[in-house]
Amino acid sequence: MALLKSVVRLSKHAGHVLIGTGVLLVILGPWTWKTPWIVGTLALLFASLFFLARAFSPTLRKFAEEGADKIELSAKLKRTIWTYIILLMSMLWFMVVKPNLW
Repeated sequence: MALLKSVVRLSKHAGHVLIGTGVLLVILGPWTWKTPWIVGTLALLFASLFFLARAFSPTLRKFAEEGADKIELSAKLKRTIWTYIILLMSMLWFMVVKPNLW
């Protein structure tokens, strides 16, 4: 259980690093908040925040319940973590490639 919580915590903090890097790029770089790749990144960011609120916390709370199916909950958390990593990697792709979406 401790390892699982550590992995979840690490994946959440990876998002904080990604957001901080993005904000620094806008402040220090030649871009504005209306640049297409920044708008796309922000859209993914808000989607991931919604995803996090509905995915991690309720599942982690169920682990503490008596009689919880920990194997099923672990599998669900594993899928959730991979989904979140894909969201983070998509945001990172926007920040590295800087596609001109419109």
